[in-house]
Amino acid sequence: MPTVVLSAFNVANFPDGGGHSWVYLQYVLGLRQLGCDVYWLEGFRTEGQTKRETAALATFRARTEAYGLGGKLALYLTNGKNDLSPAWPTEYLVMSRDEAEALYERADLLLNFHYAINPSLLARFRRTALVDIDPGLLQFWTSRGQLTVPRHDVYFSTGETVGKPGGKIPDCGRRWHHIRPAVCLERWPYAADPPRRAFTTVSIWDSDDWVVDAEETYENTKRVAFLEFADLPRLTKQPLELALFLRTERDLADKRDLEGRGWRIRHSREVAATPEMYQLYIQRSRGEFSCAKRSCIKFQNAWVSDRTLCYLASGRPVVVQDTGPSSFLPDGEGMFRFSTAEQAVRAFDVINGDYEKHRRAARRIAEQFFDAKQVVKEILHQALA
Repeated sequence: MPTVVLSAFNVANFPDGGGHSWVYLQYVLGLRQLGCDVYWLEGFRTEGQTKRETAALATFRARTEAYGLGGKLALYLTNGKNDLSPAWPTEYLVMSRDEAEALYERADLLLNFHYAINPSLLARFRRTALVDIDPGLLQFWTSRGQLTVPRHDVYFSTGETVGKPGGKIPDCGRRWHHIRPAVCLERWPYAADPPRRAFTTVSIWDSDDWVVDAEETYENTKRVAFLEFADLPRLTKQPLELALFLRTERDLADKRDLEGRGWRIRHSREVAATPEMYQLYIQRSRGEFSCAKRSCIKFQNAWVSDRTLCYLASGRPVVVQDTGPSSFLPDGEGMFRFSTAEQAVRAFDVINGDYEKHRRAARRIAEQFFDAKQVVKEILHQALA
């Protein structure tokens, strides 16, 4: 089986992001299940090896080793927030520069999730494939000249409508192969234990995420998305809990406001800072309730979150915001897609009316559509053809 290098983005410098780690681990684990020799490539941002950076590096190394990547990290040093892709990496951690460059030469495929990877690094690989996990946004940034994506051999997107005739997302002159996001079913088994009462989700609350265009500008955050449904707990008896990554005074003010409206608010650091904590939090939840960013609604990309897949695989029904027509996403058994608060309330009632039925349906959805082994098998078939 081939040697695959997976290029990730901002995992090593985000030690509190247990869920963010899982985005890439699902593909790593799927590839390894197929027998691939998998390596991890990433830039580690440093401004002088502060104690925080040293601790983040130690956390990242221990975390990846636990998932079979010990000694398989091509982790290169970068300087400063905006210097994630230097012209050519010269300083490495874990493996040496010579070892890293030898890896690039012998690898069969670079599976790249880092849109702004430097072309000189990309050129060292015999085959390269880009994976778009921000469907609509990536094409928007590219078409507006806000992001330059270097040439790859193959392009994949988790957005069902990217480049489709009549859709809202352009192809940007590239041929997109449509794949589904992945969950490793063996690492995310059906959770048999009785859950707690709350429907939950895990999310970064605020960020500098804005969509800027000549025609419009809007804040593209989960904060804005959830605030549109701030009064939902007043419409249902179903307990609702949000595990949020909170940073600013405005975040804390929002927390107090939401709690006053009936939401339970946890800090994500307390319940989901590691991949294991994140998994346990999801598996102990009754199900997921989550909203989508405005860009997903605007672009009608039929997006489904990698986090939602973890709930489904665990046998936890999901009530998630409708992001546009889909050729395969179910609605009404195990997964419910809402556009209004009233639809979400009805979904809770239906699920709670036969919870075991919807738990089993949730797992079947994960097995049928999102099995990591099948997703990466399709990637390898297209990328190495």
